Amino acid sequence: MYEILPLTKKKAKQLNLIVKPSESKNKKIDVYDKKGFFITSIGAKGYWDYAYYLKYFGKQMADERKRLYKIRHKKDLNKKGTPGYYAYKLLW
Repeated sequence: MYEILPLTKKKAKQLNLIVKPSESKNKKIDVYDKKGFFITSIGAKGYWDYAYYLKYFGKQMADERKRLYKIRHKKDLNKKGTPGYYAYKLLW
C-alpha cells in the first residue's frame, strides 16, 4: 500500500481536496472533493513522486525529477479536472 506523505497531504489541503490510498490496484491515491465525492485516481504504483525523491534523495534530485516529469506530461499539467492535473498538483 502506498504511504501518502505529509507534503502530498499539505498540497491536498491547499486545494481543498481529500486524498486516500487508492482502491485501484495500479494507482497510488484516490482524490475526493471536500464533500467526499470521488474525483479520480492518480499516480501509477511502481513510480516515485516528488515527495519520495525529496525524502530519500534530497531536493536537488527531486527538482530534477520534477523537471523531467513536466517535460513528459506537459499536455496534461494545466487541464483542470483531469487526472494529469491532479497528479501534477498533488504528487509533483
